[in-house]
Amino acid sequence: MDFVNVIVDISHEKVDRVFQYRIPDHLKNVLQAGMQVNIPFGRGNRLMKGYVVGFTNAPDYPPEKIKELTGIVEGSVKAESQLIALAAWMRERYGSTMNQALKTVLPVKQETRQKQSRKIIRNISALEGRQLLEEYQRKKYWAKARLLEALLQDEALNYQEAVGSLKISAAVIKGFEKEGIIRIEAQALYRNPFADHFTKQEKKVVLNSEQTKVVEGIWEDYKNGIRKTYLLHGITGSGKTEVYMELIARVIQEGKQAILLIPEIALTYQTVRRFYERFGDRVSVMHSRLSGGERYDQFMRAKNGEIDVMIGPRSALFTPFSRIGIMIVDEEHENSYKSETVPRYHAVEAVRFRARMCGACVVLGSATPSVDSYDRACSGSYGLYRLTGRFGDARLPKVCITDLRTELKEGNRSIFSRRLKAAMEERLRNGQQTMLFLNRRGLSGFVSCRSCGTAIRCPHCDVALSLHNDGRLKCHYCGYETSMPSLCPSCGSRYISGFRAGTQQIEREVKKVFPQARVLRMDYDTTRTKESYEQILSAFGKGEADILVGTQMIVKGHDFPNVTLVGVLAADISLYASDYRASERTFQLLTQAVGRAGRGQKAGEAVIQTYVPEHYSIQTAARQDYEGFYRQEILYRRMMGYPPAAFMLGIYLSGPEEAFLEHQAERLGQRIHQFRAEGLILIGPAVAALSRKKDMYRRVIYLKHTEENALLHVKNQIENILENEAVWQKIYIQFDYNPLNAY
Repeated sequence: MDFVNVIVDISHEKVDRVFQYRIPDHLKNVLQAGMQVNIPFGRGNRLMKGYVVGFTNAPDYPPEKIKELTGIVEGSVKAESQLIALAAWMRERYGSTMNQALKTVLPVKQETRQKQSRKIIRNISALEGRQLLEEYQRKKYWAKARLLEALLQDEALNYQEAVGSLKISAAVIKGFEKEGIIRIEAQALYRNPFADHFTKQEKKVVLNSEQTKVVEGIWEDYKNGIRKTYLLHGITGSGKTEVYMELIARVIQEGKQAILLIPEIALTYQTVRRFYERFGDRVSVMHSRLSGGERYDQFMRAKNGEIDVMIGPRSALFTPFSRIGIMIVDEEHENSYKSETVPRYHAVEAVRFRARMCGACVVLGSATPSVDSYDRACSGSYGLYRLTGRFGDARLPKVCITDLRTELKEGNRSIFSRRLKAAMEERLRNGQQTMLFLNRRGLSGFVSCRSCGTAIRCPHCDVALSLHNDGRLKCHYCGYETSMPSLCPSCGSRYISGFRAGTQQIEREVKKVFPQARVLRMDYDTTRTKESYEQILSAFGKGEADILVGTQMIVKGHDFPNVTLVGVLAADISLYASDYRASERTFQLLTQAVGRAGRGQKAGEAVIQTYVPEHYSIQTAARQDYEGFYRQEILYRRMMGYPPAAFMLGIYLSGPEEAFLEHQAERLGQRIHQFRAEGLILIGPAVAALSRKKDMYRRVIYLKHTEENALLHVKNQIENILENEAVWQKIYIQFDYNPLNAY
C-alpha cells in the first residue's frame, strides 16, 4: 500500500475525518493500523500526531498533492484493528470525534520503560576462573577477586544482589564483560500488582443444582456456535462468581480468553484474589489506580497472550486480547459502567458490540438487574437464567423497616432509630460486625417533610425538585421552578427542609454513642490513595474494626462472614434524587446493602430507616422481591415514556457567556422542532443541575422517541447543523444517549 488513512490527534469536529498521507519507502513494511504517527498538518506543515486507521492504493486526492508522513511516534502503543472498529462504532453511536473515541479505547497510550532482571553469567571454565582468581589475589585486585570467587561458587548471579552484597562497581562488571569472562543476560520483568498477595490454590468448587443448570445451559449454546447475551439474575450471595469462574475455565480450555468487568475499584482486591486462587498468574487486572508501568505491563502481557483473564472496571473491556471467548459484566446495573466523559458510552453496550466482532458470548450478572436489561430478557432479546437460593448454608437476612416519622413523633431525634441502636449494641456484645450505609448520591438537596414523608416533586416530570442556593426548587429536566415552602403542602408541618448528612457526621455520632467500638470509614475522602481500598477492606475483613461506615462502595459485592447487621441510615436520599431512575437506584442499593448481612454461618439482620416505609422500592427491597419491583417500575416508565419504554438523548450545552448560551439553546430547540420527526418529544432547554462549572454556563435539552434509529437519525441531523454553522463553534456540545445521571 502506498497511502495511509490517518485520524489527526485533535478533538475537534472540523478535523473529525480521515486525512491521507504518502507512506515513505522505509515504513511500507513497518506501518500497521493503530500505530501513532507524526504527520505534517495544515498550511504551515506543523508536526502533529495522528492514528493510522487504514491503507489504500487509490487516494481520494491527486497523489502529487498528498504529503508524506514523517514517522512513527517513538514509544507509542499500537491499537488493535478490532479496537479501532470499536472506536468508530462509539463515535457514531454516542456522538464524539473519532480522536476522542480512539483515546478512549486505548487504556495505555504510551510505552513505559520495562523493568528487567539482569543476571551475571560466568563465560569461562572453572579451571580458567581459578587461575584468574589466583592472579587477581596476587595483584590485590580485591573487587575482581570477590566477583570471580562468587561466580566460581555459583555460575549465575543476580546483578543487583551482586553489586549490593559484594560491593562491586559497574566498571568492574563492564570490564569482565569486555574481557569475555562474563556475559549479562536481561529478562523482562512484568510489574504484577497482585503477584505477592495471592497464590494459586488447588481446591475443588462443587456447584449446586441451580448453578450447574446455568453453566450447562450457556455452555450448550456455546458448543453449538450460538453466541448470545445472557442475563444471570441471582439473589445476593447466590454464587454468581462461581458460575463466572466455571464458564471462564471452560472457555480457557478451548484456547480462548475472558474479560470480567466489575463496577468499582474497591471490588478489585477481593475479586482478583478469588480468580487468582483458581487460575494463578494467568489472571491480571487493569484499572486507573495502577501506576503507568503496571498498566503498560498488563497491557503487554495481554497483547502477548501471557494471560487468559482480565479483570477490572469499565476500561478493562479494551484489553487487547485476540481470542476472546466470553465477556462478563458483574453487577451490570451499576451506573459506573456509563462514562461521564466524551464519548459517553455504556460499557454493557460496548461489550456486546465487541463480543459480536470476536464471536464471544456475554453474561450480565446482578441481584438487581437494570430495568433496561430485565426488560430485554423478558422480551427474549437476552437469555435469562436465575439463581434463587444462597450458596452454601447462608440464608437471607431478616429485614426490619423503621419509620423515622414515628421516631420523631416519639422524641427520638438521633440518626439511629431505637431498633438499630439496640441491634448494634447486641453485635458489639457478641463480637460480630456491623455495616452502616449512607447513600450520598442525590444529596444535591431534595426537600421532604419529616412528619409525613412527602417530597416536593415536579408536576410535569414526576421527579423530585432540587433545592438551589438561591432558595428556589428546580426541575433539571424541563426547567420548572418554584419557591421553597415554609410548611409542608401535604400535612402543614413545619418540619420540611433539605436533607443534609455525611459519613463523617455518622462516624462522629457512632463514636459518641458507642465509645467502645472500633470504627472504620470508607468513602471518597478515605480512599484516595492507591492502596486505601485494600487496606480498609482487609482490616475490616480481619476483624480489626467492629463497625464500617460508608457510602455505596461498601455495599457492592463484598463478602464478610462476620457481618450480621446492616443499617441503612436514610433510604430516602436516593429515592428523591432529581432523576427518573431514583426508585430503581434506591431498590438496587437497598437490596445490595441488605445482602451484605448474614453471608456466613451466622444469621443476618438489616434495618432500613426511612420516612416513606410504604414506597414500593423500599417494600420490595426489604422482601428481596425483584419481580414485584419490576412490575411497578415498568408501568411508571411506560406511562412517562422513559427508557426502556422509549429511548432518550441528552444534549448538553456549555459556554462562557450565559445570554448567548441561552439564546443558542432556544434556537437549537426550535431547529429540532423543524425536523418534524413524528413521535419525537422535546423537553427543555433547561438550566442544568449544575448551572455553572469552571465559569462555563450549562444548559440541557432532552429528546425522547420510541424508535432507537429515529432518535439516532435526529442526533446525526443535529451534528450536521453544528458542523456546518460557524456560530456553534462558540458553544461546547455533548451528546448523552440514554443518560443515567443528571447533567
